[in-house]
Parts: sequence; C-alpha cells; structure tokens
Amino acid sequence: MAFGALGFSSVITSSLVASSCRSSRGSIGIVCKLAVSHVLKNRSKSSFAHCALDSRDVAPVCRASGTDGGATISSFAANGYPNYSRLLPCPLQNGPPRIEHLVVSEGGPVVEYISNALDLPPVFVADLIHFGAVYYALVCPEPPPSATPEQIKLFKEVTAPSVLKRRQSIKGKTVREAQKTFRIAHPNEFVEAGTYLRVHLHPKRSPRCYEIDWRSRIIAVTDSYVVLDKPAGTSVGGTTDNIEESCVTFSSRALGLTTPLKTTHQIDNCTEGCVVLARTKEYCSVFHGKIREKKVKKLYRALAAAPVPIGIITHYMRPVNMAPRLISEDYVKGWHLCQLEVLEYKEVPWPNAIIEEKYSVDDCGWPSKDVAYECKINLLTGKTHQVRAQLAACGAPIIGDSMYMPAAIAEKANPGTNPFGKYKKKYTSENDRVKAVEEWIAQHGKEPSIAIGLQACQISWDDGEHYYEAGSPWWR
Repeated sequence: MAFGALGFSSVITSSLVASSCRSSRGSIGIVCKLAVSHVLKNRSKSSFAHCALDSRDVAPVCRASGTDGGATISSFAANGYPNYSRLLPCPLQNGPPRIEHLVVSEGGPVVEYISNALDLPPVFVADLIHFGAVYYALVCPEPPPSATPEQIKLFKEVTAPSVLKRRQSIKGKTVREAQKTFRIAHPNEFVEAGTYLRVHLHPKRSPRCYEIDWRSRIIAVTDSYVVLDKPAGTSVGGTTDNIEESCVTFSSRALGLTTPLKTTHQIDNCTEGCVVLARTKEYCSVFHGKIREKKVKKLYRALAAAPVPIGIITHYMRPVNMAPRLISEDYVKGWHLCQLEVLEYKEVPWPNAIIEEKYSVDDCGWPSKDVAYECKINLLTGKTHQVRAQLAACGAPIIGDSMYMPAAIAEKANPGTNPFGKYKKKYTSENDRVKAVEEWIAQHGKEPSIAIGLQACQISWDDGEHYYEAGSPWWR
C-alpha cells in the first residue's frame, strides 16, 4: 500500500501528513501526527466486555459485564495525545483517527518495539495487534508528495539498494512486492531492522457486537458453512483496523469453534439478514465460485419511504470505489450495470419513535411519514450499495438511509440537482459538469450508525437445494 494512499478523516488538520520524523530508544519513526481534537464523553451505562491479558500469549480474553462506559481514551498526556490503557471495555463512540508510521532500526519483538517507539503500554499494543490494527511491510512504502525533506531523506536511507541488498528476507522479491502490507499476527512476532510498521491507534469500534445474543442469530450450521442472520449495525468480517468486533469473530465464539469462520460475501453494516460464513478455506473458494457463476440467489426486503415501481429497474454505477455510489439512468461507457427486480410491495406503518430510537434510525426530514412501503427485491447484479442507491434514484429511498435519503430529498425539492437523473441538465462546459457532480455528492449524508430498512431476507444456491430465510426484520 502506498504511503500516500492513506485516507484521513476530516478531523485531521491539513498539515498533519508533513509531520516531522522523530526517534526513540532504538527506533526511527516516520510519523503522521493525527490531531486528537476531542475525547469520548457522555457515556451511559451499558453492557461491555472487559478484557484480561492471557499471560501465555499476551492476547486479550474477553468477558461481558455491566459497567460504566470505560474507554481507551480517558485523559490527555502532556504531548496532547490521550493516556492509553486497554481497548476494552468498548466505547460507545469512535475517537478521531490516529495512524503512526514507523521504520524499525533495531530488530526485536514487535510489541516491545512499538511500545518503546510510541510510549505506549505493552498491553495496549497487544490489544491493537489482537484487533488486527497493526500492519507491516518488509520495505517502507514511498512517502507522499507532502512529506518533509527529513522524511524523504530517511526513506532513501532505508531503501537504498546497498541497504536492501544485505537483507535476506527480501531476496528474490521486487521492491513493490516487499512493500506489500500484512497484518501482524502475534505480539511477540520478530520484526527486523528496516521493516515498516503502520499502527492504527484508534480502531473503528462496534459496541453493537456486545449487545447481541449471537447464538440466537444462527440460522443453520453444517460441516461446510454457517448461515447467520446478521444484525444491523455490525460488520461481517471487520474493518481495516478491527477484525475482532465482527460477525465472523462473535459467531465463531458463540458456536465454540476452534477454527474461526471465514467471510464468503458481504452486506453493508447497516443491513441485516442472511450471510453465509465458510468453515473451511476450501468451502470459501467453492462459494466464491458459485457467486461468480451466478448460482447464488439473494432476495431483499426493503422498507422504502415512497412507492417503488414493480418490475426490473436498471441503472449504471460509476466505477469509483468510494461512497456515495453514483448511478445514472442512462448508459455511461465504463460504468457498471446495476439491475434489480421489484417483485412486490405493500403499505405498512412507518416505524414509530421508539423503534427509530432503538435502532438509531434517522428520518432525514422526509416530508411524509404516514406510511412506508415494504417491497421484496430480487437482486440481479450485486454491487456495493446497489439497492440503496437505486431506490433513492427512483425517489423512494430506504428509511433510515442517512447517506442516500438527503440526496433524494434534494432532488425531490429541486428536480435536476442530480446530474445523472431523469431531469438532468445539459452543461455547456466540462467544468460545469464536474462542479454539478461535486455538488451532487455533497447532497449525500453520512453512513447510518446502526440500521436502515433493508434485510437480506432469503439466500439460496444450487437451484434451491440450499435455501435459508432470515427472521422478522427490525421494523416489524
């Protein structure tokens, strides 16, 4: 992964990437100082998991208890960073990102090196490793254009051909291959001099994982796979910096499995419903093959804010791997085909205030909340955010979808705001078109915190030989 490719949150100040290098006992650090502008506060009592350290392998061992909302960030040190202790109990809110980049100058156990280099408690570093928040590469990636002269000088020193030639670990590899990042698997893993480390000190947290009775969400268990009725507000396989608080981890634990389950496909964090988790690498590959061969059929149940037309709906999605996903009613060269079939819909009550509060459902100021429209959808193509983006483009956004509903409201209030919609305008110049696209993106909101009205209600494969249904959706 290129050093300049890291995406930082808006809470980070513009000068952060060009931060200065620093050294510590036996370390040379290429360090991106990320601003810590606020702390986690206003926590209510909830059920969290405490974490104890297993002396045999320095891995966190979790157990649940009711306690005040403790957190990693409790106070600030003199250097402006928080005082760190443990990653559990899980905080109710996420702190601002902080990512540190280091180059090892003296080999040794990774937990000891990071602890010394960043002045962190060893148990906290062990927690980060257990969460999958620490990465390494044999060779340091190239710094971004905004790097300081000192950083560039250090990069050239540690990647000089004469230095790399002496490292046995990279013999037979190209520089690009040696710059590929991998997760650190164990706190006592040895890292040699010249190794690049990336440390995510504030992993994205998922307190919802600790509220779920995971055993009750298991639909089926076979020798090859497990079918889970995934709760809304959880990640199937985890995030870049947190693989611990995920459906895979908690389902494996609930079933008492010694070998963790494996992800075969994804649905959005805010979506609930059927997910197939493989018990072996072999079946993981088998299921991926079935998806590629279109042998897997998925039906969704969506709760829309307006009536949805029956039949096949076709759009084209911009091939940009970031949210929001932009779609066009007209064919655009290079854009991906998106098709779904609305099989049926019926009027149902809009979720009441108690349900909306329980699942953090944001109505986004939708003008009419008398009734909602529950529809069954056959997903013909499987693109990220496809159902959400397509229904919003039809003027029937999914209830609770705080990312796509604001844009649908804007288009409803001022037709033509969407440069790819039914009432799109003609632009006299490329600059005008680009500006219109940027303004359209800005009309979208943030990703929902817990639930939207979308459920993967059925999944089947091999012509129905394997068929599973989810339970009642959260809004019923």
